[in-house]
Amino acid sequence: TKIFGPLAMTASVAHVEGMDTVPHRAYGYSPRGGGFEQTDQSVTSATLGDGGIYTNIDDMARWDRALSDSTLVGAAAMTLATTPPTLPQGAATQYGFGWFIDTYRGEKRWRHTGETSGFRNAILRFPDQRLTIVILTNRSSGEPQAIAERIADRLLLDPGSRLPR
Repeated sequence: TKIFGPLAMTASVAHVEGMDTVPHRAYGYSPRGGGFEQTDQSVTSATLGDGGIYTNIDDMARWDRALSDSTLVGAAAMTLATTPPTLPQGAATQYGFGWFIDTYRGEKRWRHTGETSGFRNAILRFPDQRLTIVILTNRSSGEPQAIAERIADRLLLDPGSRLPR
């Protein structure tokens, strides 16, 4: 209710087995014997937050815009979340609070992938370009980050090909 409601993310829920239903949801699949077999969430794979958030691309766009516009999280908190901490003895890390932070084709990039039983997904955010690429799949195979990077290659090399925000 603190995120989905204020952002009008009406297709998103934090799914709790037996507590709610998710209308029109996609089910997960895995390759088996030359075809695909349903391998959807289980009690252990659909923990709240990790595998338990059900959404669609329209709601992801609302969430992304709220992050970009600092309406969900303030700019100072977002800067903290996307700045890797200093580790003991100066050890390096590329992980902020929920984002891997690096560069891609010379552009600052925040990224994350996720997979759970029957699903693989990726999000790449290029904050300086106001470009976000989200790949949502309902299969346990494939490389959604590689797909997102191929899209980024086209859009970063030819900025005129981007759709207006």
